[in-house]
Amino acid sequence: DKGTDHLREIFHPKGFTDVDIVALSGAHTVGSCHADRSGFDGKWTEDHLTFSNSYFTEMLAKEYADETTAQGCPQKAHKATGTIMLISDLALLDAPYRETVELYAKDQEAFFKDFTAAWVKLQENGCEGLRDTL
Repeated sequence: DKGTDHLREIFHPKGFTDVDIVALSGAHTVGSCHADRSGFDGKWTEDHLTFSNSYFTEMLAKEYADETTAQGCPQKAHKATGTIMLISDLALLDAPYRETVELYAKDQEAFFKDFTAAWVKLQENGCEGLRDTL
């Protein structure tokens, strides 16, 4: 239910392209989900402290199985490494996003270039309606 249509509903009204969506999703290369904050639990990549194209290479190389967190949230997990992907992450394997995922998996510099442009756009959009607590 958080597939390609959902991604476009969130990002397109803010002026982001499909390439921007994939590039910004690559930020999942670093960090992890925390169950107490989002309901999801786990890191996306094995080396979750290094910004690289590993989000894309691992997404393409691994098989993920359905899993439900203790908080009842559906996610996908790679059993051998414990890494995860969310439904919205794996939606990037569908058209029209997959071509860009494959490019970034092969060409880290292309990912860095597009991520930089999308990140600048994100920052220049600004923020409205921020709250003190989540």
